[in-house]
Amino acid sequence: MSEVTITVRGESHARVLPERAVAHVTASADGPERAAVVSRVAGLSEPVRTHLATLATAGTIADWASQRMSVWADRPWNTEGRQLDLVHHASVELTATFTDTVALSDWLNAIAGTDGLQVGAVEWQLTPETRAGVARDVATDAVAVAVERASAYAAAIGRREVVPVEIADLGLLSAASSPGPAPRVMAKVAGMAEFDRTAAVEFRPDEIVVSAGVEARFIAR
Repeated sequence: MSEVTITVRGESHARVLPERAVAHVTASADGPERAAVVSRVAGLSEPVRTHLATLATAGTIADWASQRMSVWADRPWNTEGRQLDLVHHASVELTATFTDTVALSDWLNAIAGTDGLQVGAVEWQLTPETRAGVARDVATDAVAVAVERASAYAAAIGRREVVPVEIADLGLLSAASSPGPAPRVMAKVAGMAEFDRTAAVEFRPDEIVVSAGVEARFIAR
């Protein structure tokens, strides 16, 4: 009895609760005087830096960072098409990686109540160790799905054994022209551009989806 080649795809995914949240906050100001604008942003950002350093020491956040201040100027136009006087702008972005959602909520609510501070996106993440472990597990499951599918095909044509010949990430089997990524992580990002200054916010993040897919080729005997 001749051998039969079977090519299949196996996919798997897992849902995991986020372990970290990376919050983005921007201190900004604008006005006719450059020195006053720079001073305003410095005054807004320095207390935030001090607070983040305190939270880091206490272990409430895993890490934080502050970018250099950006300063620029432009001359806006009014509705009549006339160019107005020079306006100076300055901003600093700060990020903090929280491991406690309650602390994150408290911090962002305090930030949102301060004029000149804007809350940006909140990115939900897994720790590198968890991400690697889950990615390994879903990749293993994806291969098992491929083997099971190939075995089902083989049984349907009266073959009892399948022997793997090739296994690859999606798009890579037999040097395919469109390579695809290996296990991938997908997480929803909470946009906070319209943060309500009058209401407290509690964060209940969605689960992070870790997915993997493989293509496999078998010989059925």
